[in-house]
Amino acid sequence: SGAELAAMVLLVVMGVSGSGKWVPGRRTTVRSRLAAKLGWKFYDADDYHPLENKKKMAEGIPLNDEDRIPWLCSLHDILRREDSSRQDAILACSALKKMYRCVLVNGASAIESNQPEQPGENPALKILFVHLDGPMDIIAGRLEKRRGHFMPPELLKSQFDTLEPPSAPENFITVSLEKSLPEIVLEIERAIFQG
Repeated sequence: SGAELAAMVLLVVMGVSGSGKWVPGRRTTVRSRLAAKLGWKFYDADDYHPLENKKKMAEGIPLNDEDRIPWLCSLHDILRREDSSRQDAILACSALKKMYRCVLVNGASAIESNQPEQPGENPALKILFVHLDGPMDIIAGRLEKRRGHFMPPELLKSQFDTLEPPSAPENFITVSLEKSLPEIVLEIERAIFQG
């Protein structure tokens, strides 16, 4: 039953830009609707990009892995902090590649795989990835309606090219963004509460 929900939940809502993780000024995104309903803390990964990354994106230059790793490590640290203070949290983050999700779960140790594991060192975080998935034309249409976001629509194709949809053994659910917002939120809640 819902009352036995002692388990901590870290949720990462992922997908290409424009998939509904975040829309400026409109509080009708999956993330904010979920956070409001569940009373959880939420974070927008875009807020944590260093200035150099933001400049690149504004100029239409796709970020490379080197740009992203330090950013993903700092997002991991935020989730780790919430986890240790037993705070449920939602992070909106594109997390397009398996390796990026690996860094969110494991932190810097995901990249330094040649380092011997220190026993008892930060165990992997238990994160549920929610992949908001939908066809490119629908997402492109949404992006065209958007103002004040630093993702030019022409970068969308490069995002689709980069996307590695989550697969087993990753801990994830895939939700179609062609559904209505309440349906999407319900589906995510079900996944959380039914474990």
